[in-house]
Amino acid sequence: MKILKADFVLTCSEDFEIIKDGAVCFDKKIIEVGKTKDMVNRYSDTEVIWAGENSVLMPGLINPHVHLEFSANKTALRYGDFIPWLDSVIKNRDEILHNADKECIDDKLKNMLHSGTTTLGEISSFGDDFESCLNTPQKVVYFNEILGSRPDSVDILFDAFRSRLHTSWDNRSEIFIPAISVHSPYSTHPILTKNVLDIARKESYLVSTHFMESQAERDWLDSGSGDFVEFFNSFVPNARPLSSALEYLELFYDTNALFTHCTKATKEELEKIEELGGFITHCPVSNRLLDSGRLEIENIDKNRINLATDGLSSNISLNLWDEMRSALMMHFKGGLQSLSNQLIKMSTINGAKALGLNNGILKIGKDADIITLKLPDKLKNDDLATQIILHTKKVEKIYINGEEIL
Repeated sequence: MKILKADFVLTCSEDFEIIKDGAVCFDKKIIEVGKTKDMVNRYSDTEVIWAGENSVLMPGLINPHVHLEFSANKTALRYGDFIPWLDSVIKNRDEILHNADKECIDDKLKNMLHSGTTTLGEISSFGDDFESCLNTPQKVVYFNEILGSRPDSVDILFDAFRSRLHTSWDNRSEIFIPAISVHSPYSTHPILTKNVLDIARKESYLVSTHFMESQAERDWLDSGSGDFVEFFNSFVPNARPLSSALEYLELFYDTNALFTHCTKATKEELEKIEELGGFITHCPVSNRLLDSGRLEIENIDKNRINLATDGLSSNISLNLWDEMRSALMMHFKGGLQSLSNQLIKMSTINGAKALGLNNGILKIGKDADIITLKLPDKLKNDDLATQIILHTKKVEKIYINGEEIL
């Protein structure tokens, strides 16, 4: 058991409680959160660790949507519009995947850890990231992905998916949690979607999916028109949409699911996601680079939206502080301080809720996933959340399940 104290304790509770001159007592779980003076008196024989001048103590960050298999991309892909980007992904995919070896993926995981990300959701399309995710000290929700729209490939794709899912299940632990990803309504045959969601319901797997990321997807699912027509006809002549957007959402009944992007989702579809008990994962930098539009987060339940970086196929950073800074500039409706508070909650407690984990908040009984960071100077105002978003790139101390990660 130890006590960690700081100038400010940011609990990331529902009311965004901030404790000045606060501390956390913990072992594997959090035992108590409160004022340093009271805690030191109560646990007089316990080691006390000070986080230093101008320090902040808070839950570890949670990034619920990453594609580590594309971590080798730097300048190979084309940005500015979704379909040219997708064409460039297909053209350069083999080279990017080949270069994203274990050393590359390990390096990206370490960088995420140094920036304070103690939990991530990895969307694994091929399994090339498996060993790295299994051995990282971070908590990983490992989403085995299924995609493929050709009816003649359904059985082969499903068998390969089940094999990867079984491998991850056999290696499950308290920090490696197998899960399921359905790529999207335009890329995954309804038979595949139904089959993997049946597994999710039966065996209680968490599910993630991309949904309504582009105008091309909107036009294709609504009327079989738009930029996807030429794209799909290059693979299958006279291609047609596999389902409508709402028909796709209906398949997710009785699952725990994350719906990523949703920038082109209608009010009816957002209401359907809420009815399903789903969470929305917001990736602002990716949305900007692919010209997907701005997700109107002010119109979404603040407790059911989380923040993620997406992968380096559509971002230049897996650092959630970079993502928060971008979101701070992108979402100009509402007050700056309230938005800053919301973004930090989206990166901690909301991510934990979406992934079904026992962290993301400094509260008695929660996992002791804790980070400390330092402001560059003394805080003279009450805008703690804004200042740490503006100034933080890396963190000072990292604890996962109460163990310090050096």
